[in-house]
Amino acid sequence: MVNPVNAGNIESLLSQIRQYQNQAAQGVNLSPTDRVDTQPAAGSGFADAVKGALGEVNNAQMTAKTSRIAYERGEDIPLTDVVMNMQKSSLAFEATLQIRNKVLKAYEDIMNMPV
Repeated sequence: MVNPVNAGNIESLLSQIRQYQNQAAQGVNLSPTDRVDTQPAAGSGFADAVKGALGEVNNAQMTAKTSRIAYERGEDIPLTDVVMNMQKSSLAFEATLQIRNKVLKAYEDIMNMPV
């Protein structure tokens, strides 16, 4: 489930990506420091996006743990919900791990570029 606070950040990011795509389709050359939007949204930086994404992964893991413990205690929770929460948690963690690997590979490639 998307946090309403993060939903605004996601929409802002998607809007900016669409603007870049439109400009690229029109053949407009952008330098890496050019911005499409004139006013950045408050708290819409890369660090905030990463922090929000990691928070969502953490929430998924905590939900899976809580539902597993509740099921083990014998509370009235369907096994399908427990398995679904665990799968969501696992998938979110794997996606985060893959993104981390891609970022590290890109960093290494940049660091190995001749100056």
